[in-house]
Formats: sequence, structure tokens, C-alpha cells
Amino acid sequence: MRAIHPSADETALAIGAKLRAVRTSQGMSLSQVATSTGLSKGFLSRLERDETSPSVSTLVQLCQVLSLPVGALFAEPDVQLISYADAPRINLGGFGADERMLSPRSQEGVQVLRSELEPDAHGGSELYTISCDVEVLHVVEGTLSVRFADRTVVVRAGDALTLPGREPHTWRVEEDRPAVAIWVLVPAPWSGSA
Repeated sequence: MRAIHPSADETALAIGAKLRAVRTSQGMSLSQVATSTGLSKGFLSRLERDETSPSVSTLVQLCQVLSLPVGALFAEPDVQLISYADAPRINLGGFGADERMLSPRSQEGVQVLRSELEPDAHGGSELYTISCDVEVLHVVEGTLSVRFADRTVVVRAGDALTLPGREPHTWRVEEDRPAVAIWVLVPAPWSGSA
């Protein structure tokens, strides 16, 4: 009986964009990488456009110059889709709000919440804080007022309000009609298990 081996995938592995992204995020020019590796700028440019395939030793050399683990070029990105229907409901203490977490519970860098708000929805009569560095409120539909200790800011559909995460505030839906809001919290203050 003859052994059956899987055939190679016809699709070439695209690593050029990853190499370019790492190089530019470090502020390195093609000339700097060319000088450090002894490779030509033309070759590096073609490599970043996936028009040529490097040898293993060239890849190792590039990864050393870019302080990039070689395996990172071949790893699948951690992409997660959360549909609104499957997003976990959470309770942040507001009234008249259906709130769902749209970012993965495991995501520590940012938390995205969507609030479907009834006409009389509000965050409570007392000011509260959230344990994060930055809080962004984007109103998708309707109008919200955000009250701080010394002022109130009206946020209309299409507007976004950015505030320090630990700034005492509360909110209320205005104009006696429903609203939809997206809250972005950086970093994520909790796992959403409440």
C-alpha cells in the first residue's frame, strides 16, 4: 500500500505585510534594514510585497534584525467575531438599558459595550466612576446627556465623547425616545462576568 501525503497548498504564504508592519512600527526604513542585513533595498521591497520568497536563513536574519520571533510570521492572528445576538448581556447598574459586551472577555486592552436604551434610561442619580484610563461614548441613535460634577454635556447621534476613565459622571437618555450607544473602555476594567 502506497503512503498518501498531503499536497502543498498552492497559495503562497504572505509574510511580506507582517514584515513591513513590524519594520514600520519600529520606525526602521528599508535602507536601515538593508544595511543591517546586507540585503538590497530592492529585494526587501519585493519581499514586503510578497513578490519573492526568502530563504530560511534570510528570514531568520530579518527576524533577528527586527527582534521578531520567526514563528510570529506564521502564526494565525487572534481574530474573534462576536455577533450581537451572541454577545453576553451585562449589567453595569444603569436603568432601562440592555447592555452587551461586544469584545471578547479575554481581551484586556479594550472593552466594547453596546447599550440599547429605553426613552427613560439613565445611569443612576449618583455620579460613578469606571476603573479604566479612557472612556469613549459614541451615540449611534438618539441623544444622551452626560453629567459631571461641574457641567453636563449633550451627546447626539454621530457624536463621541472622550473622558478620563475615573472621572465621576452619570448619563441620561434625552428627548423621550430610545437611544443606542457604544462605550469603549481602555483598558478593559472587568471580565464582564457580572
